[in-house]
Amino acid sequence: MRDSPPRFDVLPNAPGVGYKPQHFNELLADPGPVEWIEVHAENYMGDGGRPLAQLRALSERFAISVHGVGLSIGGETPLDRDHLARLKHLCDWLNPASFSEHLAWSTHGSEFLNDLLPLPYTQATLDRVADHIDEVQQVVGRQMLLENPSSYLVFAESNLSESDFLAQVTQRTGCGLLLDVNNVFISSTNLGLSPQDYIDAYPTDQVGEVHVGGHDADHDDAGAPLLIDSHGKPVVEPVWSLLDYALTQTGPKPVLVEWDNDVPDWPTLRDEAKRAAVALTA
Repeated sequence: MRDSPPRFDVLPNAPGVGYKPQHFNELLADPGPVEWIEVHAENYMGDGGRPLAQLRALSERFAISVHGVGLSIGGETPLDRDHLARLKHLCDWLNPASFSEHLAWSTHGSEFLNDLLPLPYTQATLDRVADHIDEVQQVVGRQMLLENPSSYLVFAESNLSESDFLAQVTQRTGCGLLLDVNNVFISSTNLGLSPQDYIDAYPTDQVGEVHVGGHDADHDDAGAPLLIDSHGKPVVEPVWSLLDYALTQTGPKPVLVEWDNDVPDWPTLRDEAKRAAVALTA
């Protein structure tokens, strides 16, 4: 990697989108309200080629958020040092305005599972997650934002609420938080909770980014609603409404529209960003 891109020090309190290469030309030609983009770190850990050339061109126009999906912050095994080194290399070159990861695990021994799996909220989990975040922030040399997960079950051994767990993680490590409003809606629906109560209890003073996205609706074996975090559809109106509510608690923040599967054409995604812009001006 050569010719480090210019740096936007912070994400603007404006709409962003998850970047997809098929949108490259249209995004540059007609971004609409989009002022920043998110890229998945694992897609840009190579050494050169078209992906990095396009990313450099985009970084001259937009602030960049790097979002990791492979660190396995909650895993019981040590962090993969090779993966962490590649992540540091990318961040050193790109100088992103923001860097984030999931509160989840995806490793078991030497195996990597292509999923973001939930954790019990216990003191032991808190200690492990805090230690891993400390290591990441020290190696990468920048603050990490931690994203709340989508939940489909509750662990019997959990003795902390998710909000309390996240608050304690931020206090111990100095990391920030990425509030995924779609994940809040999914978890609350699946677990029979109030999404507004979740937002009320959330440590909103630590939020650096807010995300919305689409999900699939199904039913479990008992006929109860079951939502799946698919990122493959438009954002539904109840999630937009929950975003409006969340922004009354956080104040204006960078708001990302995620659409990772069955990716639409650029005008469709741009229209979703326009709805996010409406929320930010309400």
